[in-house]
Amino acid sequence: MARDPVFEPITRRTSELPAGLKLPRIASTGDTMLEHALMRRLAPEGFPEHVLGRMQALVLQLARIQHIGPQAFDLLAFDSPQLVVFAADHGIADEGMSDLAQSMTCEHVLQLLLGTAPVNALAQLHGFDLTVVDAGVASHISLPDDARRKAPLLPRKIGYGTRNLMLGPAMSQAQAISALHAGMDVVRHLPGNVIALGDVGVANTVSASLLLSRLCGVPLVDACGRDDFQGAGLDDAVLQQRIEKLSAAAARHRKALAPLDALAALGGFEIAMMAGAMLQAASERRVVLVDGYVASAAALVARGLNPAAADYFVFGHRSAETGHRLMLIHLQAQPLLDMGMRMGQGTGALMAWPLLLAAQALLQR
Repeated sequence: MARDPVFEPITRRTSELPAGLKLPRIASTGDTMLEHALMRRLAPEGFPEHVLGRMQALVLQLARIQHIGPQAFDLLAFDSPQLVVFAADHGIADEGMSDLAQSMTCEHVLQLLLGTAPVNALAQLHGFDLTVVDAGVASHISLPDDARRKAPLLPRKIGYGTRNLMLGPAMSQAQAISALHAGMDVVRHLPGNVIALGDVGVANTVSASLLLSRLCGVPLVDACGRDDFQGAGLDDAVLQQRIEKLSAAAARHRKALAPLDALAALGGFEIAMMAGAMLQAASERRVVLVDGYVASAAALVARGLNPAAADYFVFGHRSAETGHRLMLIHLQAQPLLDMGMRMGQGTGALMAWPLLLAAQALLQR
C-alpha cells in the first residue's frame, strides 16, 4: 500500500548538513523503567490503569525530560520559566498575502515591550520572564523617550525582513544558518528549565503553510485554508489568486527538499531562530512549550534537523488555522488545548501552562 505523503517521516528528505551549521547534541528521553515506576505512582487505588488519560502522558513526558542519570526520579521542578517571542517580517507580504499592513509587526513588538499585549498579562500571572527578540523586523524598533519598558528587546536582526520568495529564496543558506545559531545563543543565555516560544510577523502563516506543504507533502490548497491568511476573511476569487501565487512560488523552489533548504527558501528569520532555540533548549533538557501554527512550523524544521528534539516539545494548543491541524497530525502531537485561538506571541502556550503545573502536583501527592 502506498504511504500517504502527509505521514512520511521528515528525516527521509534530510541531506548532509553544511559545514557551517553547528547543531547541539540532543539525548533521547526514552526510559521504560521510569515510565513503569511513575505509572504505579500515578494510578489511584481502586481505579483502572490510564484513568488520567492524556494527563498521564504529559506527566510521563515531563518526567522523562527531567530524569537525568541513574538516580531515582522524585518530583517535577520548574525553575525560572521563560517566554521568548521572536519577531520578523516577510517579503511575501508584498504580494498581498495578509490584510494586515507590514507595519503591524513593529506595532505588535511595541505592545509586547510596553506590556499591553495579552501575553504580557499571562506571563505576569504565571511568573514567566518575557524576552522579545528582533530576528528581522523590517524597521527600526524604538520606544518613546518617556515609555516604561516592561520587557527587554534583544537585537538579533539578520535582515530587514526576508526577501519576497516569489522572486527568489526568502533568505540565503548563510542567513538561515545565522538565524539558527542566533536562536541557540538566545537560549544559552537564559536561565531556567522551561522555555515557551512565540512569534510575531505579518504573513508568517504563509511561510508556515509553505513549510508544511514542502516538508510533509500536504497539497498547498489544503495547507492554506481560507482562514489561514491573516485578516478578516477572503472571498473565493482572492483566495484562489493567493493560492496560485504560492503554488508558483513553491514550484520555483521545488529543489528545496531538505529541512534547511526549505527553511531558507520558504521560511522566515523568526521561524529559523525559533527552530534554533528549540534545538538548544532540547540539548539542555529544558521543557519546550510550543505555541501555535508558526511555532509548530519551527518545531517541524527542528525535528527535521534532529529528530530527538521532538521528545522535548509540549504543544500548548491547536490554533484555528487549518494547516496547524494537519501539521500536528504529521508531528504526531496531541496539543493540550483547543480554544480556536490564532494570536501567536506565545499566548496559547501560556494558556496551557496550568496543565503542566497540574502534572507537577500529581506527582507530589
